[in-house]
Amino acid sequence: MADRVLMKGNEAIAEAAIQAGCRHYFGYPITPQTEIAAYMAKRMPKIGGVFLQAESEIAAINMVYGAAAAGVRAMTSSSSPGISLKAEGISYLAGSDLPALIVNVQRGGPGLGGIQPSQADYFQATRGGGHGDYHILVLAPSGVQEMASLTSRGFDIADKYSMPAMILADGTIGQMMEPVALEIGAQTQYEKPWALTGTGMKREHNVVTSLCLQPEQLERQNFARYEKYARIEQNEALWEEYLIEDAEICVAAYGIAARVARNAVDEARAKGIRAGLLRPITLWPFPKQAFAEAAKTAKAFVCAELSMGQMIEDVSLSIRCSRPVALVRRSGGMIPSPGQVLGEIEKAAGGEAL
Repeated sequence: MADRVLMKGNEAIAEAAIQAGCRHYFGYPITPQTEIAAYMAKRMPKIGGVFLQAESEIAAINMVYGAAAAGVRAMTSSSSPGISLKAEGISYLAGSDLPALIVNVQRGGPGLGGIQPSQADYFQATRGGGHGDYHILVLAPSGVQEMASLTSRGFDIADKYSMPAMILADGTIGQMMEPVALEIGAQTQYEKPWALTGTGMKREHNVVTSLCLQPEQLERQNFARYEKYARIEQNEALWEEYLIEDAEICVAAYGIAARVARNAVDEARAKGIRAGLLRPITLWPFPKQAFAEAAKTAKAFVCAELSMGQMIEDVSLSIRCSRPVALVRRSGGMIPSPGQVLGEIEKAAGGEAL
């Protein structure tokens, strides 16, 4: 068992990325994720890596594109407005089938908004965020340990499927400190015969591009990409269940909201209400089947979010609107309390113990 150390969530992401073999980081400071860049600035030169503070978020994501095309593990990090600036480059990465890791430590919006935690970038992340038909892998940690473990997994599945992956966290988890075990293990190695590594006149030149001017060919590429996405939806969805086996009220939440919701579930159980928590860990692919199974016994769902309500749409679609779905929401950097979530659980239960 690896020793546990006390770290901020942002620092855990940075160290986990280094241990996962990332030696190329390109970023730009923005609250509340700046500690990632600061940590990389200190560590990368000491291990022979590359840290570069780009002149802008747009420059940073295009540097990631270049490094990823060369076959190395590369990452960038930012917060909500910065991710918007990176959206075109993320679309280029997806259109070129390049693996890379993007970290979004969300803050309140829209616009510049504020620097407090939020989950209002759910649509941006799970619907691609840029132009064109594509998805990216989206992983949502609920604590500092998962900030580390999901970073490692993000690199692996990005390489496995040759596509971008995103860690979608929030300002609370990025700034909070918890003990974390940073395992140093063997890295998963993936062949990258497409990489731009120089030919030495020994093979045909590789070309990495998202440009395709022949409509028939572009359509074939998009259909092939969506066949890959279907395999990912089948095989890579992750979630956590808590007291869900007999739950008649199923609470859906991710990230910091899930930690609040878990306390509310415990309080509901103490009152005799059979509540449970279903926490998506991958937001794309969304664990649709897990929610469909929960709907077989649950009579209602409660969705807790740090937004005006975004994940609630995926919850409703997953259960094909077969059960009512209530929403507990806070916005602008506010976090719901366990009492607020409990109140909606009690309403869903009809005000009586089930």
